[in-house]
Amino acid sequence: MTTAFSFGEAFANFTAQLSAVVFYAFNINGVAIPLVLIWLISGALVFTAYLGFINLRGFAHALSLLRNNKPTGGKGEITPFQALSTALSGTVGTGNIAGVAVAISLGGPGATFWMIVAGLLGMSTKFVECTLAVKYRQLNADGSVSGGPMYYIKAALDKVNLPLLGSLLAMAFSVFVIFGSAGFVHVNQGFVQVKTVTGFDNAWLFGACYALLVGAVIIGGLKSIARVTSKLVPLMCGIYLIASLLVMLNHYSAIPAALWLIVQSAFTPEASYGGFIGVLIQGFRRAAYSNEAGIGSSPIAHAAAQVKDPVSQGFVGLLEPFIDTVVICTITALVIILTGAYQTPGLDGVQITSGAFASVFSWFPWVLMVALLLFGFSTVISWSYYGLTGWRYLVGTNPRLTQLYKVLFCFIVSIGAVPNVMAVFDFIDSMIFLMAVPNILALYLLLPEVKADLSAYWQKIQQAR
Repeated sequence: MTTAFSFGEAFANFTAQLSAVVFYAFNINGVAIPLVLIWLISGALVFTAYLGFINLRGFAHALSLLRNNKPTGGKGEITPFQALSTALSGTVGTGNIAGVAVAISLGGPGATFWMIVAGLLGMSTKFVECTLAVKYRQLNADGSVSGGPMYYIKAALDKVNLPLLGSLLAMAFSVFVIFGSAGFVHVNQGFVQVKTVTGFDNAWLFGACYALLVGAVIIGGLKSIARVTSKLVPLMCGIYLIASLLVMLNHYSAIPAALWLIVQSAFTPEASYGGFIGVLIQGFRRAAYSNEAGIGSSPIAHAAAQVKDPVSQGFVGLLEPFIDTVVICTITALVIILTGAYQTPGLDGVQITSGAFASVFSWFPWVLMVALLLFGFSTVISWSYYGLTGWRYLVGTNPRLTQLYKVLFCFIVSIGAVPNVMAVFDFIDSMIFLMAVPNILALYLLLPEVKADLSAYWQKIQQAR
């Protein structure tokens, strides 16, 4: 017992120190600004400017590619839409529900404006990531595809004559994504909402059932995951958006005032919210945490798309932050602002969002519970594939080792509902944001290459017309 306690205490101390390094922040007017957030946002600004605002001028073309949703004859495992659905299922999660509430409670309504701005900038980062993921993917002997940042990180450093550093950073990214794939927080938050709404209070049974459902999906590999997410993502987004629309319709007369409050508070915020810098940081933080642009997770899914030209999948990928942040996060924010739930004392995170829905219809927390469970489940199965890709990069594609990873992953999911695992949550967060360090470095190094590929792509499009 003493040994277990000592290990737990040592792990908690290690996690606290790791988190302090990963999320190191400096203060401006009393507002903590994490360096990792600056790393992500500055990258998005550079990519947007360097590629001539591809996030805006490429938006219509991205929609046209998504509407077609046809393999272009390129090798891969899933359609472009399935790749987008799998990637979206990994980003659209509890952060869109609980995280937005936290951002508004800390930064006020104005945080919504900067969240939207950061989401738009993140579209450019996703374009670069997804383009490179397809370009540098590898085709395995069994017909499967392996791709993602670990492959283009190695290629980027090779090009500047630093092969050893490239190998180390690629392996480091793989380790980070393996540990970051653990679905603790989503299982745990799902259980908390089920307990709150239904009174069910058996964490072990909940975790075991959750793990069995996850295992039933991931056992079939990426194609199985893509089949589920391509149906689950539209369903869960539809349920949540309809529920949100009903709340907004109930307060329709207050919508113009709420929109004006968002814009006004973005530039003239109250001092209690940390002033202008505080509001901006909360909005940018939520967008970065939600859509994961620059983290390097979703390019792993996009790498498997059946496309000939990597740039075309880059266009599809840039839709992710728009759907995740500009649409879903903004609608969550409007619901919270319209109902005034963020001003209710004693509520935090998902409780704020739940209270916003319940203020209109008493049974809405049940809808929110279903949405949370669907969001969380889809995130877990997508991240299982991300972690598996990192695992296979390190240990190879041996089928037995692949199955070992899946068993270990399901075991971790099964204990995710157990309370008092905050140290584990912090550790996973640290692993996820460490992924951004080598990923964005590689994006900078390969950016001229992406720009050249984009120019060639536009020329082919123009000639085809």
